[in-house]
Amino acid sequence: MAAQLVSKSERAYIQASLQATPPLRADGRGLLDFRTVLLETGVAPLANGSARLNIGKMVHEGGGGTEVLAATKLEVEDVELGDGVDGGRVVCTVSCSPSAYPHLSSNALDELQYDLTVILQQTIGHPTLHPQNLSIIPRKKSWLLNVDAVILSDAGNIVDAVFMAARAALWDTKVPRTRAVEYHTPEAPIEATDGSSAMDIDNREAIPAVSGFDTREMVRTAADFELPDYWDEGEVLHGQEKWPVCVTLNLLPPTHFLDATPQEEASASVRMHLMFSFASAPSPRLQSMRLCGPGELELAQLKSYIADGEKYARELFNALETKLREEDVRRNVKARDRFALR
Repeated sequence: MAAQLVSKSERAYIQASLQATPPLRADGRGLLDFRTVLLETGVAPLANGSARLNIGKMVHEGGGGTEVLAATKLEVEDVELGDGVDGGRVVCTVSCSPSAYPHLSSNALDELQYDLTVILQQTIGHPTLHPQNLSIIPRKKSWLLNVDAVILSDAGNIVDAVFMAARAALWDTKVPRTRAVEYHTPEAPIEATDGSSAMDIDNREAIPAVSGFDTREMVRTAADFELPDYWDEGEVLHGQEKWPVCVTLNLLPPTHFLDATPQEEASASVRMHLMFSFASAPSPRLQSMRLCGPGELELAQLKSYIADGEKYARELFNALETKLREEDVRRNVKARDRFALR
């Protein structure tokens, strides 16, 4: 998103290399090849879900690449007081570390954070992706799901990295189990009317024969909730398969390429961000689309690029899904081994 300063001669050299036959890239990749993607979940112990993602890390040097840390945190909101909405809500925020963009001023950094936050919020916060288990007590209490992403370093393709990290953090999110509580107020005692004594008589029949806290089921008159003691961290956030992935097409007619470096992004005339949601439906849903850059596209070209983007996004979705399931297995084995040592 942040423009990389390149000279006219360097831009012309990069464009000529990308349009050559065969095309040439500085790191030897093909036009549709991604750099190495490293992903780890559960990196923030105090969060309800977290993930750390790196694209293009230099293995031998131990650093570099685009790195994003994403985490989710659940907060209780009071619907009756107007603090929240019935059914819960999702709020996304993207922050940029100043060390990731040393060439940007504070105002430019704020604008970049705002642009990325709007893209993430308008896509993930869309009603069609709203999780169904963010409600605690209907019309009274609900969960506020905060999705925070921090950009630690930017070596290109930052939008795709933010969406992959956010999806991994949402995948890792556990919603605490809750149980509604209803409190029955006991009735006042009844005094004797025969005047023989000053004894107070309790109206035992008016008091329920059950505990004052009825936690067997959620009722409409529930006043509050409690967190039951379970062995796990809660239930999985609903809609895991719906969370979208983003694929960015860097257009340099008549060709296009994926996972651009900052120099390649500055050489592309148009960048197209396509966010696809792969739910249970046979065909994916295009959640949102963004065009960045001074170039122009015709309608026929736009339809062709969307079709190509859907194919690339499906491959990215399948690879990310496989990695997230492997992370679940790794963390379960690690937790089991830690429990066996007690």
